[in-house]
Amino acid sequence: MTITTPPPTEARARLALASPIGTLVLEGNDDALTDLVLPGCAGSHDTAPAGFDLESAPRAVAEAARQLSEYFDGERTAFELALQAAGTPFQREVWTRLAEIPYGETISYAELAASVERPQAFRAVGSANGANPIAIVVPCHRVITSSGNLGGYAGGLDAKRTLLALEGVSL
Repeated sequence: MTITTPPPTEARARLALASPIGTLVLEGNDDALTDLVLPGCAGSHDTAPAGFDLESAPRAVAEAARQLSEYFDGERTAFELALQAAGTPFQREVWTRLAEIPYGETISYAELAASVERPQAFRAVGSANGANPIAIVVPCHRVITSSGNLGGYAGGLDAKRTLLALEGVSL
């Protein structure tokens, strides 16, 4: 999965989707999903409607909503979406690697740092992981500490536990 940089003036729609961890806010356009805001995070309760009509949603956002619903219903283990996210080249490299972590598996921050060929940069990798604007689709919830603890999660540890349990991971 490649994560490209969105055009600076691209119009985007903000739409809400109910999920087992609360209301997610999807943002994007016809071409790509640009943001997935978790409940309790900045932007999660702004002007997003309580739901939306998939027929009138931008194509990429409607497709993301469909695939996320399948994921939460246990019918999907990988996402096939066009993604655009504003970030540094290093952040996009980390996010691209996150997208490669298989469903139902976890890796540590140190393993993630090694996978982007910066084994000593686990704190920088952790920061890039935390700045991931497309949570769940780019599965930052699959990164845990080297000792096997959950670590942090922008949506809260209960949400991280729920997502990992959905994928059959028990810690």
